[in-house]
Amino acid sequence: MRYELVIFDNDGVLVDSEPISNRLLAAYLTELGHPTSYEDSIRDYMGSAMHRIHDLVYERTGERLPAEFDDVFHQRVFAVFERDLEAVAGVVDVLGKLAADEVPYCVASSGSHERIRVGHRTTGLDRWFDEGRIFSSQDVGKGKPAPDLFLHAAERMGVVPERCVVVEDSPLGVQAAVAAGMDVLGFTAMTPAAKLAGATQLFSDMSELAGLLA
Repeated sequence: MRYELVIFDNDGVLVDSEPISNRLLAAYLTELGHPTSYEDSIRDYMGSAMHRIHDLVYERTGERLPAEFDDVFHQRVFAVFERDLEAVAGVVDVLGKLAADEVPYCVASSGSHERIRVGHRTTGLDRWFDEGRIFSSQDVGKGKPAPDLFLHAAERMGVVPERCVVVEDSPLGVQAAVAAGMDVLGFTAMTPAAKLAGATQLFSDMSELAGLLA
């Protein structure tokens, strides 16, 4: 194993949440008077921490999203998660191999701790991620594309950045990993390969990941 720590993004890499989240986000922003298509949401917000959504809407319109925006959005998302969310196909096999080979791994997500835990509990991935393996942009206050979250996860896991590899599916996440001085494997299941061009390597199916980590 050439890496001492594998850092997983959560949404779209561990849990297949991006279609749900972006459909609901587009609908809610449109409802609030900011017309947004599903494609717009994927392009502009996929991989973002919540504060970036607020910032972008304000930059573009001069209007603030309502104070209850985050709470209402998460209530809607969690309700659908409980009914429809699934783990990304093949990721349990990857986690099983890492555990069997005693390779350290963790999750570092732009999402809140609550969002990570709801998704993991719903999909059964909670058995693979104890408290010490979960890191959120809430922990550092500055989400991707800033490197802060990945650097925080590496420090807490006791591994220097150059010995880490990040598994990401968003352009913001790839930028953050590169800025942190880490290798990054870009998952192109939902994102065009050209948008993840900064990644060390690209892959389109989780069945390929174990080979790239070896």
